[in-house]
Amino acid sequence: MHLAELQALLARHASPDMTTAIDGVFISKVDAPTAPSPSMSGTVLALIAQGAKRLALGDSVYEYRAGQYLVASVDLPVTGHWTQASPRSPALGFGLILDSTAIAELQLAAEPGTIPRTTGHTPRGIAVSDGSPDLIDAVIRLVRLLDRPADIRTLAPLIRREILWRLMTGEQGSLVRQFGLADSNLTYIGRAVRWIRDHYTQPFRVEDVARMSGMSASAFYRHFQTVTAMSPIQFQKQIRLQEARLALTSHQANITDIAYRVGYGSPSQFSRDYRRQFGASPSQDAAQLHTTAESTALALP
Repeated sequence: MHLAELQALLARHASPDMTTAIDGVFISKVDAPTAPSPSMSGTVLALIAQGAKRLALGDSVYEYRAGQYLVASVDLPVTGHWTQASPRSPALGFGLILDSTAIAELQLAAEPGTIPRTTGHTPRGIAVSDGSPDLIDAVIRLVRLLDRPADIRTLAPLIRREILWRLMTGEQGSLVRQFGLADSNLTYIGRAVRWIRDHYTQPFRVEDVARMSGMSASAFYRHFQTVTAMSPIQFQKQIRLQEARLALTSHQANITDIAYRVGYGSPSQFSRDYRRQFGASPSQDAAQLHTTAESTALALP
């Protein structure tokens, strides 16, 4: 396993905003363990070259470390943090945004029998596995292109396809292949997730979202819980609370106004849910968030 070379490449090309010259490729470098932070997972491959990370989705917790990868095929509300990192041994991660169209094209182009048949089993939307030598080698070759910018336009798409192929034929292949199928249960749930995400302030009936997804209410509820590790209503609550925390971070807004803005009808219920989710009341958390932001700003050159 060539982790030493990947570590050196990622350390050299890491930037504060994590972006790179290769579209859809991100590099993270962290010098100390971080506090748990809520975010949306995106649809990504995340491979760790050094350090370790923990991610929580509902009641499920995923831990992965050097040589392991996480794949997310649905954009889910997660809470994550780096658990192993230091200035002498920073956490280093590689990220690649997954494209369902590219995965579908690869499945259509594959020789019959070269990839396992995709079953109707509905997988969890996030999974962790050990990175195979072939997958890690392809990631290294993609990152090497950052040292040869003139090669990126021609070679990056080819290596990206190889990485997708390694994922499709690897341990989490079923999860990745279903992401590329227009009529899989995972795809139907992914559409419902996007609808709830886009309309998180609005009340909804599970039956109505199930109908939009082309499923019976019972099948929809079962598959939704399998993919997201939470019920549709719990999922909406996670999105509302994340949006509220973002508002508290970026605005000096009234907490009651924020509660109504994210869809709560009761500020007291909002405060109870917020405390359960983040371990502090909205006002306490807002004060801590602003203190942290001010300290970070003072530390910048």
